[in-house]
Amino acid sequence: MPLIDPRPLRGWRFLLLNIVLSLGNVLVLSNVPGYTVLSPYAAGNLQGVTPSFGTWATTDHMMGIALGFVIARWLAARFGDYRVLVAAYVFYAAMSLSCAMSDTIYFFVASRILLGLAGGAIIPVGQSVLLGEYPENLRTFGVGLWGVLSMMPFMAGTYLGGWYSEFLGWRYLFYSNIPVTLLAAGVVGSLLYGRGYQRRFPRFDFVGFFLLAAILLGLQTIFNMGNDFDWFHSPILVGALIVVVLALPCFIIWELGERHPALDMRLFARRNYTIATICSVAGFFVIQGSLSIFVTQIQLLLGYSSSLAGGVYLSMLLLSVPSAAIVHELCKRVDVRLICFLNFLGFAVTLTWLGLFDKTASFDQVAWPMTFLGFSLAMFFAPLANLAMDGLQGSQLIRAAEEFVLLRTVAGGFGIALQGVVIFRRTPYHALDLSDQFSGRRFSELDLLTQLSDKLEPLGFTPRMATSQAGRFLQQEAALLALNDAFLLGAAVFVGLAAVVWLARATHPLRLTAAEELKQLTAQELMEQI
Repeated sequence: MPLIDPRPLRGWRFLLLNIVLSLGNVLVLSNVPGYTVLSPYAAGNLQGVTPSFGTWATTDHMMGIALGFVIARWLAARFGDYRVLVAAYVFYAAMSLSCAMSDTIYFFVASRILLGLAGGAIIPVGQSVLLGEYPENLRTFGVGLWGVLSMMPFMAGTYLGGWYSEFLGWRYLFYSNIPVTLLAAGVVGSLLYGRGYQRRFPRFDFVGFFLLAAILLGLQTIFNMGNDFDWFHSPILVGALIVVVLALPCFIIWELGERHPALDMRLFARRNYTIATICSVAGFFVIQGSLSIFVTQIQLLLGYSSSLAGGVYLSMLLLSVPSAAIVHELCKRVDVRLICFLNFLGFAVTLTWLGLFDKTASFDQVAWPMTFLGFSLAMFFAPLANLAMDGLQGSQLIRAAEEFVLLRTVAGGFGIALQGVVIFRRTPYHALDLSDQFSGRRFSELDLLTQLSDKLEPLGFTPRMATSQAGRFLQQEAALLALNDAFLLGAAVFVGLAAVVWLARATHPLRLTAAEELKQLTAQELMEQI
């Protein structure tokens, strides 16, 4: 198709496009942590569900984002970048309205999956459209700006979601998406109207895509519903397991023989890419799972309001912003394996710090370890992206970046569900242990229940009321200790990753042309999308 207006935007039009696409990217990324903090409110408002059901809409949304990455490249090649981006924004607005008007968990989760599918297309296509308008001497700056904007929503989005749920209602998180995305669609369509594109008709791997979707959604359904539906005593989960067991070998065999696979497994023949992917997947499994569970539990266990819980996450910005600004330059001068090693140990120390609380903590006690966790989070993405890109060139870079983000996003969804399983399983263990100690069955001289009853009876408590109060205290303490177990398990995972990263080859800076450097920076920033 001929290029009707090949000239890039300049002046106020270029500035407006930057503002609108950056705002759209921040909004899409904010909808993951933004919903997580308000999930107890959403679950309480939907018909007949418990708080654990509320996490389904987070984890399945992340599966939708991952699948959106798969189809974005093909749609953009067939219909043009800006046309796909405008359509994705409009679809995102429609699905946001569907989420806001949902009354049942099943309709809500289905809407969240489709919302994620649109978001997964917006992120890479929006980056491609914006960088295409930058002059060559400013493209490095554009890539860096996009990377900073991709980091902010993870922390600020949590506070925003908490503020919405506390002061306006949880549905307004989705209502607020509608004017922003429609504005973005209108501005992008107006500024780039008439642009032609080089139409390509790449083959899309429909079989691989549907097999991948069946595997991801099947596994996520099992992890989401296992605790509430007694795992494989449920015919629904048995059916999901059968689908996964049948689809997985078919997917592997099909993809290895496909010229244009949905997931190119040949990339894993490269050692550094494989090690970086393992570290990224396992690390983000812990990070996303721990932070998502934590923001929910401090509301349920510690009595934090949703906005105060979001405020805890704002403390992560204190060290993450300056460290994100220097990490890219540091990766150019130091072997990234060393950066990863030290950062993984930093994660282990911080998670151990969070995992040693044995009583309810004040805001400042929680905010300090979260501040250092923000530093480690900012240092997590860029070194692993550099390690993954080592030795890759040309079209492989963007393809590897898309798969890298896809697998990490999937791991985050799995992490949220399975960290919930850890808490679900460990809470009864700690409750039984504490009840033995509290009642004096383990140490008869420490009959704390009798001592508590003696102190409460003069205050008007009957023995039954005192026992009930003690039971609530034990349940809260047991859940807090189970949360600690999840953090300590995460710390152990990062200690293991600190050893695994040394299995990769040492990285060395390469002399690249301007075009090669731009492609590498583009792939790197795509890998750093959260």
